[in-house]
Amino acid sequence: MAQALDTLKVTDPSAGPATPAERVARRKALLNWIAVHALGVAAALFFVLPFVFLFLTSLMSDQQALTRDLWPHPFEWSNYRKVFDTPGFLTWWKNTLLYAGLGTVLTVVSSLPVAYALAKFRFRGRHLSLMLVVSMMMLPPQVVVIPMYLFWAKQLDMSGTLWPLIIPMAFGDAFSIFLLRQFLLTIPNEYLDAAKVDGCGELRTLLKVVLPMARPGIAAVALFQFFYAWNDYFGPQIYASENPAAWTLSYGLESFKGAHHTDWNLTMAATVLVMAPVILVFFFAQKAFVEGVTLTGVKG
Repeated sequence: MAQALDTLKVTDPSAGPATPAERVARRKALLNWIAVHALGVAAALFFVLPFVFLFLTSLMSDQQALTRDLWPHPFEWSNYRKVFDTPGFLTWWKNTLLYAGLGTVLTVVSSLPVAYALAKFRFRGRHLSLMLVVSMMMLPPQVVVIPMYLFWAKQLDMSGTLWPLIIPMAFGDAFSIFLLRQFLLTIPNEYLDAAKVDGCGELRTLLKVVLPMARPGIAAVALFQFFYAWNDYFGPQIYASENPAAWTLSYGLESFKGAHHTDWNLTMAATVLVMAPVILVFFFAQKAFVEGVTLTGVKG
């Protein structure tokens, strides 16, 4: 925008009238600025309008939600109270926070040391280990769902809980390991060598040097894992479907929609409450998220 304004600014009168070529250049710069910003506004509206429609519908009455009205009159803020008063909704919130929060912490804590070893250690089989990690990323979860279910539900008798989904996160995640490894490659080895010269061991170097410098990458991995766990429907359906007390928001929302299939205002209100935490987390952490994702491709 600044470049376009510089091009469009009026020339010094002492320099004489603008030449035809300068006028054409200014006109092209103005049209280019208008076109770029028009496309930006159109793209923003394309992504924002569905959320606006969702929010406005959540504030309508039962009858108005079934009409073509786009603006609620009056605003029914009590719809959100009705959703919160739904039996089990707060329990779904607690279960989702437990699943997403604890799962994210376990994933980061278990994946960072593995990524550090793959990025900075030189040992026999390092490339093979990296290939195994990448191959695990390509393995569809449906391939192992039956043996995993037999292990957790039949052998350990943990069906009807979320622990079969949370405990495996303590053993690392292939995508998180790969993403952190790519980010750690961007950290110069000179910092690690200086820490070791000062007497730091590998664990202390990881905690005191690597961890502070890897915050953007860790933030990106944490957000990816948090979003995955918050929106996960497949896992709770497999392990927790038989126990309503262990349902998450994503699975409970399906039940809520079935019970209020004609109350679109309440369904939209429940959807807004499920989406709001994810949107807020991304809004406040987007800088670290974008930086972490961008820097993972700087060095291979």
